[in-house]
Amino acid sequence: MRFEILLPLNYNDGSILEDEKFETTADELTDQFGGTTEDALRATGTWKYGGSLYRDQLLRIRFDSDKPDAMSFLKSYKLVLKERFKQIDIWITAHEIFIL
Repeated sequence: MRFEILLPLNYNDGSILEDEKFETTADELTDQFGGTTEDALRATGTWKYGGSLYRDQLLRIRFDSDKPDAMSFLKSYKLVLKERFKQIDIWITAHEIFIL
């Protein structure tokens, strides 16, 4: 499976997130899954919550894993990320891939 995590570059008040938070996250995922790829291009996300419109600048971290416990790990890890990045939610997706 390929997993993708979208991380905001800014807190909800607009202040810039500390680089250490991204470095810690990449290190933890590398320890768990053996490596990550971070997209150099920044994505923008728009979403609504509680009647407010939000626009986020995002960093995408990708990694592949065939570990049977990857999904359960990421469900728990999502809580860590929500707290670390002070977010209502963190978007994590899983995609079936075929390596040629």
